[in-house]
Amino acid sequence: MLNIVLFGPPGAGKGTQSEKMIQKYGIEHISTGDLFRKHLGEGTELGKLAKKYMDEGNLVPDEVVIGMVDERIKSSKDSEGFIFDGFPRTVAQAEALDELLNSKGLGISGMISLEVPEDELRKRIKERGKTSGRTDDQDDKKVDNRIRVYKEETMPVAQYYQKQGKLTKIDGVGSIEEIFSAICEVVDNY
Repeated sequence: MLNIVLFGPPGAGKGTQSEKMIQKYGIEHISTGDLFRKHLGEGTELGKLAKKYMDEGNLVPDEVVIGMVDERIKSSKDSEGFIFDGFPRTVAQAEALDELLNSKGLGISGMISLEVPEDELRKRIKERGKTSGRTDDQDDKKVDNRIRVYKEETMPVAQYYQKQGKLTKIDGVGSIEEIFSAICEVVDNY
């Protein structure tokens, strides 16, 4: 089973590349952002709680996130694998994900980190905000906070997987196809 963590800062292109990976490899997409937006759209209590954290540009508590991921994995019994997009975001989440997968006889095949300079990230996020309807993409303070949170809280996750020999860094600047080709070279060797 192919289980990949697609990693990178906000605006790195994880969602775009995830779609291409899903089509090519037949794996299922687990995006905590999508799970949160689903709950927001349905107006659930979890959605309201997630919205509070997301609107402030902060991370949703680990136990909530892990529970949602576990539920999603359980609902996909015949899957060829998963691509984790934007998750795990903390070392504690990475440890919890490893524990969750191990309890199911699974593991992470590898982490692919999309590396993108900060000025390019800001440009991409602003552009995405014009078409996505995400107001947080248009607010400079919220964008700054999301990038700061990524650097302080999320970057250590790459080191966690690097220690396991599972981290590969990919240049996230270039055409979508060039970046995808580089990702496929990595995935095809798992």
